[in-house]
Amino acid sequence: MTWGRQTSGLLPQGEHMTAQVTDRSSTQPVGPPPPFDPELAPVVEMLTGLRPPDAYRSDNIVEMRKPVPGVETPTDEILSRGGAYSVQERAVPGPDGDPDISLLICLPKHAATPTPAIYHVHGGGMIVGDNRFGLVEMLNLAEPMGMAVVSVEYRLAPETPHPGPVEDCYAGLVWVSDHAHELNIDPERIVIGGASAGGGLAAAVTLMARDRNCPAILAQLLLSPMLDDRNDSPSAQQMRGLGIWDSSSNETGWNALLGDGVRGGPDVSSYAAPSRAANLSGLPSTFVDVGSAETFRDEDVAYASRMWQAGGNVELHVWPGGFHGFDVVVPHAVLSQDAIAARVAWLRRQLGRTPPVRR
Repeated sequence: MTWGRQTSGLLPQGEHMTAQVTDRSSTQPVGPPPPFDPELAPVVEMLTGLRPPDAYRSDNIVEMRKPVPGVETPTDEILSRGGAYSVQERAVPGPDGDPDISLLICLPKHAATPTPAIYHVHGGGMIVGDNRFGLVEMLNLAEPMGMAVVSVEYRLAPETPHPGPVEDCYAGLVWVSDHAHELNIDPERIVIGGASAGGGLAAAVTLMARDRNCPAILAQLLLSPMLDDRNDSPSAQQMRGLGIWDSSSNETGWNALLGDGVRGGPDVSSYAAPSRAANLSGLPSTFVDVGSAETFRDEDVAYASRMWQAGGNVELHVWPGGFHGFDVVVPHAVLSQDAIAARVAWLRRQLGRTPPVRR
């Protein structure tokens, strides 16, 4: 299988941001979908009965943004973790000429020295969600290690197409880095992370930070990231109509972000779809995980493989029988516990190593 045409070695200064992969071909037939993990399968059946995998359409995005019954938005009290964290929402400058953006800032109250931090980008297919979505799970990772968490509120598509969302996320990261000492955050130990669309935006912001030579990012934590607008991988084909967020919903998200007639074409920026990046060298240490039974499996595996090919330091996990977001929906399942433990172990190793020298 050929996943894309790429250049070898480093691109000349300034060419990172214009070169992207535009073609690939597949010659292997696609077989039946992999089975769901037995402990997870009943949950998938229940969830798809409430909201099918192809539920997201261009004509119902506003409706899908309404709160899901039974799913509570975490309050400041919940996010404070029993008083261990201070929680504040701050408006900070957005991209040049655009509105301010909101950062939800969770800081350890009793830290004697500057703390490492997770800069969190929420998921939601580029079209739903807010900066509280997925934040509890990030705090679960951060709190045992004494880390701060800052979650960015980016503008959603289709009201704000590319590059608005990724530029919002980048602007928020720049602000955090520039104001790190005010926040008692160590600017050399900022990990960017997110799940699903948040993972895709985190990967795109990391590419931007490399190409713009700032800010420093210690590592990136990409959880089932949404990386490839072409939406035609074997896993996208296998999982159509199955699981959570299939290729039909995925098409809705990408079309909203990129605009009509752009998705899958030759002019998609790697800052919109990181899988389009021709050069994946010079990126920080990276963690990628994904379920074997979800749409994003193959694009995520391909991204990790291409990072290795470019000389990168990547840890990849493909969790057998995992559906999209299984660890959040069924956190006490054995597979979920294994996935969470792998992230914790990786994150501890990143915090224990010497940060890279600023360029």
